[in-house]
Amino acid sequence: SEAQRLSFLAMITKIVSGGQTGADRGGLEAAIALGIPHGGWCPKGRKAEDGPVPLRYNLQETKSVDYPERTRLNVKDSDATLIFTRHPAVQCGGAFEVKLSRGSEKTKELCESTGKPYLIVLPDNDQARASKSIVEFLKKHKVKVLNVAGPRASSWAGSYASAKQLVTMAVKEYN
Repeated sequence: SEAQRLSFLAMITKIVSGGQTGADRGGLEAAIALGIPHGGWCPKGRKAEDGPVPLRYNLQETKSVDYPERTRLNVKDSDATLIFTRHPAVQCGGAFEVKLSRGSEKTKELCESTGKPYLIVLPDNDQARASKSIVEFLKKHKVKVLNVAGPRASSWAGSYASAKQLVTMAVKEYN
């Protein structure tokens, strides 16, 4: 039926990230666990905080060793980005703002400047609620290629597990 055909089209066909420790690798591991293709860009030399990004991740190297180039290409090559953070929103002049790491802030700015949708994911004790918000975001933007970003493991030890679990839950439901 037409409805079945359309629901098949609205599915994640690839998950990308920069391969850094933490949230990036959590997203890649979710793709591997789900049997979905993965990829993305990493800095020249497969630079990450723990040494070279493991070869098990199908990443392309940028020409630069700098992280912003990789971030820019992953935003450009995806339909939407999930930005994981552990920082709760802080009140800022009557509005609530989420405090992001420097790299995550750069990712958010790139999404905004290129008109790419992004969702800031604040994992909390209610995984089902967090997953549901991701699924709604994916449906709203008909995401096929998903970029996963967030803090490296040294700045948030739980970022890997959080990203892997929530991306797996949400994509299972969405697909």
